[in-house]
Amino acid sequence: MNLDKLITKHLTRYFDPSKRIPEETFQQLLRYLRTSPTTINIQPNRFHVLETQDGKDKLADALVGRFADNAEKVRNASHAIIFTTRKDIPDTHLQEIFEKERADGRFADPEIQKGWEAGASNFVEIQTENYGGNVLHWLEKNTYLVVGATMMAAASLGVDATPLEGFDRKTVDAAFDLTDTDYTTTLLMVLGYPDEARVSRQPVSRFDAEKIFTHM
Repeated sequence: MNLDKLITKHLTRYFDPSKRIPEETFQQLLRYLRTSPTTINIQPNRFHVLETQDGKDKLADALVGRFADNAEKVRNASHAIIFTTRKDIPDTHLQEIFEKERADGRFADPEIQKGWEAGASNFVEIQTENYGGNVLHWLEKNTYLVVGATMMAAASLGVDATPLEGFDRKTVDAAFDLTDTDYTTTLLMVLGYPDEARVSRQPVSRFDAEKIFTHM
């Protein structure tokens, strides 16, 4: 990954529809996505992976009204991913995590595992109290963590990844039969390679370092 190039690069707004991410590369990215970090390993996400034109068109068709300009990005991208988040964390979800951690041997000492489970359960209670019972707010912070990490993983593979907040949650949820489920749409991501004729050559604009860094 060329960090200097990333520092001066704009997010891709226009994708080349003729270029597709190689299957091996995309599967490598999905392997990373599955293992991306979340707070206390809470794993609140399901990912709708759109790798066919029909799948991408279904999402693009749900981007209407003021969000219609994002439809082209979705249709022309090689792939798209819908990042959905659990609306809450029932004890059944926590127990499923703990059972998987035990099966995978995450902790060699059963007593450490037991302590971890108690601490994780307590942390969920703390976050639920912190957000007045609206735990989705905390869980979506974890989704953004996953999205950011996945963007960097994609960059390491030479793939452009652009997150999209421009969508109507209710419309996308309805299109993908999420309305009455435990999950809701949090963020979209389109992936692929840029249309070189439409790449922005203007400088990236950010605040000066002196304004945003406090050194102590």
